[in-house]
Amino acid sequence: MMTSRSNVPPESGTDDARSADTERAETDRKRALETARRNVGSVLSRDSGTETPSLKLAKKYLSLGGHRRSMIDDNITDVRHWDKDPPEAERFWKERVETLPKDQRKQVEDFLPTINTP
Repeated sequence: MMTSRSNVPPESGTDDARSADTERAETDRKRALETARRNVGSVLSRDSGTETPSLKLAKKYLSLGGHRRSMIDDNITDVRHWDKDPPEAERFWKERVETLPKDQRKQVEDFLPTINTP
């Protein structure tokens, strides 16, 4: 049996009216989701390849096998260092990170994995 859709809106308060509202809400949600995805995609593609100097330093240290982890509590960052770093990572940290002014060093430390990360 073939059903046809009417262009006449259903009478308010009926099951048909509630169903139409649900369909419209679902369509609106899908449209909003697609718009959000497009916006995120454009931001990611626009910002791809841009890394701060602090992020670059943290990534380089970690790529050298560095083991330091950050602990952030009440916006205070502390770095924990339980395992010995490979010599190259240790040297990099001492020469390139420890020599930074305190505020810049904190930015690098904020990019380290936290003690809560596996």
